[in-house]
Amino acid sequence: MKIILSRKGFDSSYGGYPSFIFQNGLLQPLPIPSSYETIRYSDIYSPYDGLTLYDTMRSLNAAIKDKTWVGLTKDQTCHLDPDLGFDSLSRCGEWVGCFGQEGAAQTVLRKQLVGSGDIFLFFGWFNHCYPSDHGLKFRKGDGSHVIFGYLQVEKVLYTAEEEIPQWLKYHPHAHERHIKKRNNCIYVARKYCSWNHELKGYGLFNYSDALCLTKNGCSRSKWNLPEIFRDVRITYHSTDNWKDGYFQSAYRGQEFVIEENSEIEKWAVSLIEKNSRR
Repeated sequence: MKIILSRKGFDSSYGGYPSFIFQNGLLQPLPIPSSYETIRYSDIYSPYDGLTLYDTMRSLNAAIKDKTWVGLTKDQTCHLDPDLGFDSLSRCGEWVGCFGQEGAAQTVLRKQLVGSGDIFLFFGWFNHCYPSDHGLKFRKGDGSHVIFGYLQVEKVLYTAEEEIPQWLKYHPHAHERHIKKRNNCIYVARKYCSWNHELKGYGLFNYSDALCLTKNGCSRSKWNLPEIFRDVRITYHSTDNWKDGYFQSAYRGQEFVIEENSEIEKWAVSLIEKNSRR
């Protein structure tokens, strides 16, 4: 079983501010804006007071960054990927979590033979937020890299070669502009985890300090990885990334595939079992 740390959601170029950690511990990843999509922020349910994601975002900031700052409107579309929350959209009974990838990032995953049984741990830029008289506000500071969800792979569907099931045709990587690309694929989750048939094979987390990759008091790319990672190969990284007191994560790259290791597998399973949103 390989573990993949997969960088997703808002960053300094796309979105412009961190995703949300609500006061009740719910993690709300923010999908990046994209003018090519059909799903809007106003279509996506947010766990914050039963509002749409658009309403929640507007309560914090009336603008959004798509390389340049633009006004956030109800018609703003986004790239909802990974899609891990059953309640985020109106679903059919066949739906399970899914995640699409293409281009150079998918080439990395293919070369590392990522497939059935492997686990994606998705991380992104997050900060704690709280309500005020003028809408949501972030806690002071730049925020941290936080693991917000997971997906254990059941199937890797290459869209140029295989038929896309009806329930999956809503997904961004099932749209016409992607499906004919040779290395465009969709990772479809297991219905239940292989080691625990009562635990969904995909989902979002509730926040805990164990999910925070960033070392306390440091910039968000400086991680406090457990020692079990020290002698293990990670794509985009080398032994030079281990510094005095922290691990310097790569500034670029989406898919950090970790060499198979039984201790890291136990670490990932523990994170999922202790923090998954039930």
